[in-house]
Amino acid sequence: MNKPDPAALGIDDMPGHRIRRLHQISVGIFLQELGDAGLTPVQFAALQTVAHSPGVDQRTLAGTIALDTSTTGGVVDRLEQRGWLERRNAPQDRRVRQLWLTDAGHEALTQAVPAVQRVQEQILDPLDEADRQTFLRLLHRLVDSNNAHSRAPGDPR
Repeated sequence: MNKPDPAALGIDDMPGHRIRRLHQISVGIFLQELGDAGLTPVQFAALQTVAHSPGVDQRTLAGTIALDTSTTGGVVDRLEQRGWLERRNAPQDRRVRQLWLTDAGHEALTQAVPAVQRVQEQILDPLDEADRQTFLRLLHRLVDSNNAHSRAPGDPR
């Protein structure tokens, strides 16, 4: 049996490598736009999720943004220390901590949204509108179809 030749594999033709590179680029653009605000992409995702679902519990937040619960706890801790999120005991179960944006968190998110929109536009800028729609449709399909393989699967929507 012939052994495969590692030199025959072109790394630039591997989807995993290209996805990793696009992620690096995406984070780089995000930090260029929002670095001065001290906001990371994951923190933005957490704030945005809480804004869309006030009172969401930490476990649900973790599933929504596809992080493990301990990492999500650290993200929430940092956002709470900045005064952007508040934890409250759930009235129906005091063991459950619900998350709420503070006024400062709402303001930080409001300030961040235009920059985040610019980030998305810059990432997609090389594509015309039809290619953008196709790319996003295929990206959704790949993520949804491979979600179970993640170390922290997101909640299917």
